[in-house]
Amino acid sequence: MKKIYGLLLRYVLILFAGLGNLFVFYKIFYPLTFWPVSFLLSLIGEVSSFYSLNLIMFNTIAVNIVNACVAGAAYYLLFILVMSTPDLRIKKRILVILYCFAVFLVFNIIRIIIMTLISGGIYFESVHMFFWYFISIVFVILIWFSAVKLFKIKSIPVYSDVKFILKQVNQPKK
Repeated sequence: MKKIYGLLLRYVLILFAGLGNLFVFYKIFYPLTFWPVSFLLSLIGEVSSFYSLNLIMFNTIAVNIVNACVAGAAYYLLFILVMSTPDLRIKKRILVILYCFAVFLVFNIIRIIIMTLISGGIYFESVHMFFWYFISIVFVILIWFSAVKLFKIKSIPVYSDVKFILKQVNQPKK
């Protein structure tokens, strides 16, 4: 019964984390993205940051850091993968979430800096779309697989839970 309550709690947390248009992820990761980007750009050029306007002025380039730049959906997908994986103790689950989020945050900051440095160029839109549609998805998958290997995760997200539920349903009553 304890395992069923744990399963329900994990999926309720997944549901609540996604409510409000991923508000929780943007609230946490917007400043964690905005300020490091601003700082790192200031190391290579002149920067003025306007947090309330979502704007970083880098040399003569206006960089508008919007929610899509923060990639809240990617953090949510990583959260879903971790939370829908059974058989992780709380400490290990927290470590896996922190690992996944930290690696993606670093990747995202690097991506925004690269995009800023090539903005105004003829290839900007193509590179931007390539990062947006392909590289970000591949990177989320690679982060997940690296977490599985690093933390020696044996369960499969969602599938292992469905298998457990079906086993409980099909088990003869005593």
